Amino acid sequence: MMRIAEALEAFRPYRENAIVVPGRGGRYWVEQTDNEKLDAPLGDPAMGGHAGFALGLALARPERKLVLFDSEGDILMSLGMLATIAEQMPANFYHFLLDNEVYATTGGQPVPSAKNIAYDKLALASGYPRAHAFDEISDLAQELPAILSRPGPVFVALKVYPEVENEPIGRRRRWQTRRRDQVLADLRGGLGIAP
Repeated sequence: MMRIAEALEAFRPYRENAIVVPGRGGRYWVEQTDNEKLDAPLGDPAMGGHAGFALGLALARPERKLVLFDSEGDILMSLGMLATIAEQMPANFYHFLLDNEVYATTGGQPVPSAKNIAYDKLALASGYPRAHAFDEISDLAQELPAILSRPGPVFVALKVYPEVENEPIGRRRRWQTRRRDQVLADLRGGLGIAP
């Protein structure tokens, strides 16, 4: 297994000018990013909302890579998004899954059938042309350049340690320091879109 921050750090040198939707990895990504104007951290929308938002961005900006760091809880709440992404076939879509086998933001409850689901195989069965699964950071780091050099959509399942937040939501340290309207304004600016 790997830590979420390690997985994000392994990706960071290959980011280039990609739009990043950090999803459930957002609390780590805000400390690692070197271009927050191309980051779209939404905080915690309704579970399952990151993939649809990321797909919309990928389709709207096909000239830019779109990298999503999703979670298994989000995927399970919106399985239809895998088929929708596969049907749309955005060549710029790189879908990373942070699989910690628990609902970490709501106290660490176990994800149903967590040890039995092969998310890479689920993505392939949904129509993704390529999918990978990694348990070790060294294997991910070695394969990332090849994964990111080929067209998407591609799905990359990463087995990560559970980093459970047990503090009540209202008392947690806020990692999202920009309001949504500011995130969207920054993203428009980073993409050269006039307000």
